[in-house]
Amino acid sequence: MRRWHPAGTAPSPVAGRRIAAEPGRSQRTLAAELGVVPSRVVALIDPLDRKGLIERRRIETDRRNHELHLTAEGGKLLGRLAHIALAHEHDMFTGLTDDEYEQLATVLDKLVKAKEMTPGVHPGYRMPR
Repeated sequence: MRRWHPAGTAPSPVAGRRIAAEPGRSQRTLAAELGVVPSRVVALIDPLDRKGLIERRRIETDRRNHELHLTAEGGKLLGRLAHIALAHEHDMFTGLTDDEYEQLATVLDKLVKAKEMTPGVHPGYRMPR
């Protein structure tokens, strides 16, 4: 977790990654993708908005909803986080051969599918069933 601190963010940049993947998405679609109630998304994106990392834009056809966009600063932060994540991954898996790494990835993918998890989203964000 300490690796994230130099980037000045909490250890879970999930909302920023999802917004970057689909600029202009609404808070509702983000909530649905993460499997959380919309109020949880507000709690995730409010700090990003306050820091100037994302911006909310009113949807012209539906004033009740906002489009979410990464700002230039948010894009820079995601780039730094990607670099940190790659360094962490390298440190974690240095002892594995390429074949062992592929086996591990296959088993983890199987677990994600079996548990009906959203790839790239921590299960702690899911709503209880």
